[in-house]
Amino acid sequence: MEFVADLHLHSKYSRAVSPQMILPEMAKWSAKKGINLLTTGDWTHPLWFRSIKGELKEMGEGIYKLKSADSKSNAKDVRFVLTTEIASIFKQGDKLRRIHNLVFAPNIETVEKINKKLLSRACNLSSDGRPIIGLSSKNLLELLLNIDKKIILIPCHAWTPHFGIYGSASGFDSIKESFEELSNYIYGIETGISSDPWMNWQIPELNSRTILSFSDAHSLPKMGRETTVFKIDKTLENLSYMDIGRAIAGPMKKSLNVASNIQRPASSSVAYTIEFYPEEGKYHYTGHRNCKVIKSPQQIKESGNICPKCSRKLTEGVMYRVQQLANNSEFRPYDSELDENGVNWIKDSRNIHPPFVKLVPLNEIVAESISSPVGSEKVKIKFDELCLEFGSETNVLLKTSISDISSKFGEKIAEGVTKVRKGDIVIDPGYDGEYGKVKIWNEDGLIQKEDKISQIDLGI
Repeated sequence: MEFVADLHLHSKYSRAVSPQMILPEMAKWSAKKGINLLTTGDWTHPLWFRSIKGELKEMGEGIYKLKSADSKSNAKDVRFVLTTEIASIFKQGDKLRRIHNLVFAPNIETVEKINKKLLSRACNLSSDGRPIIGLSSKNLLELLLNIDKKIILIPCHAWTPHFGIYGSASGFDSIKESFEELSNYIYGIETGISSDPWMNWQIPELNSRTILSFSDAHSLPKMGRETTVFKIDKTLENLSYMDIGRAIAGPMKKSLNVASNIQRPASSSVAYTIEFYPEEGKYHYTGHRNCKVIKSPQQIKESGNICPKCSRKLTEGVMYRVQQLANNSEFRPYDSELDENGVNWIKDSRNIHPPFVKLVPLNEIVAESISSPVGSEKVKIKFDELCLEFGSETNVLLKTSISDISSKFGEKIAEGVTKVRKGDIVIDPGYDGEYGKVKIWNEDGLIQKEDKISQIDLGI
């Protein structure tokens, strides 16, 4: 069975997060968006952890459900997993590091042990749902593994300049540099909004690791903008935390087993990921937002990374950073193929990693189709109608026939979904904290996406 999972988001107790990010609302929106597995998020925060313990009940080993979800509610088919983001600020190698990691816990009892241990290290867990601690990423992982070997730590939004493990401002050049002898316990990374799996395929050390994508949502509508779809030989009723853990750890475990000539069959894996267009992310290209200067990797090669307006170093974008760390001999163009629904799937020509698809959120498609702001009541109503009619946002974007969308919601919305499925859109890439600008219909004369695509920028 396939399980659509968004295992990185935040509660109302994190900074700059909507007060509507509470468990019942999260479950309701999860069902609307077609997500089966949702993170609780923020379980280090004492008030939020109290809500988790009070509002959820364990259904399978390490898998939870709302106590209030009855048989008539869509939320009955939503399950929660215990993950949280932890920010580490520390000095290593004469450089200040600011790295964010996503921690998966196998059950509530283990969460209590983690929180107790962090408090004993003088970590302030009450100030924010995403706490800032003084432990290095390696020391955090060591602490976690000493509590329970089933705990998984994944570097999240790995390429963000200021807070990712590969980030240009405070990150590392490799997982090995960061985690040293514990590197084999890092089973994967999270792409983040500004990179996609293909970009991560260029990094040799990720060939044996799982590439995950989640939303890092701070509000209900942003949930599911990126998801990972797990293929697991279980039903929702008997799914366990370890099934998810095996899917994430599988590639690394396989590489280690191959080295020791031990073969183990896999019943859990990542089937594919659903991606935000990385050009729409806030750090895809290099630039200065205040100076309105933006550069592609090729332009940096030609004219350098100093701002022509303020003469300071530009904030290096994810595309440029990938180029810095990638092994050029490994670069390969991706393969792509349209399925029977007109969805463009991007595939690894080496068959190492699972495929992925890049989509624009449905509310953005609706907004442009009806010429209304994305947060308007008109868009909200139309979005809800589409999800109700066809089951979920995921169904509308990937599976529903275009003729059905057209007959019930008009040709314009149907055309928008068609263009997004094929990738026939235009994007001005984001940079230095500024989101990219997406247009399904290029009426404003944005730079053509074909002139911006990653393969060209990387010289492939």
